[in-house]
Amino acid sequence: QVQLVESGGGLVQPGESLRLSCAASGRIFSIYTMGWYRQAPGKQRELVADISSGGSINYGDFVKGRFTISRDNAKITVYLQMNSLKPEDKAVYYCHLWAPIYSDNVTDYDHWGQGTQVTVSS
Repeated sequence: QVQLVESGGGLVQPGESLRLSCAASGRIFSIYTMGWYRQAPGKQRELVADISSGGSINYGDFVKGRFTISRDNAKITVYLQMNSLKPEDKAVYYCHLWAPIYSDNVTDYDHWGQGTQVTVSS
């Protein structure tokens, strides 16, 4: 069983920065994709950024160069540096892991953290 633990959310003013982190525990992976999605009230969950074990990175179009994803493979941890935050960035940010994990005779691929709240307000 894999656990995803997120931290770093909070309340900031427009233009300020936050750094989110997500640490995976319980398994060691060789092939995976790990990153962040976000969901605001009344809206669908959308990709913020992710990074694969091979180093391929994807960003959501709304990022516009403001966010940067990075990783620490030794600890299976990803970070999201969010700069120049805007009110529309307010959402619950969820850590996501894609990796085949066999448990209870079933292989699961998508794994989610509990989410961390990011609020951008004056």
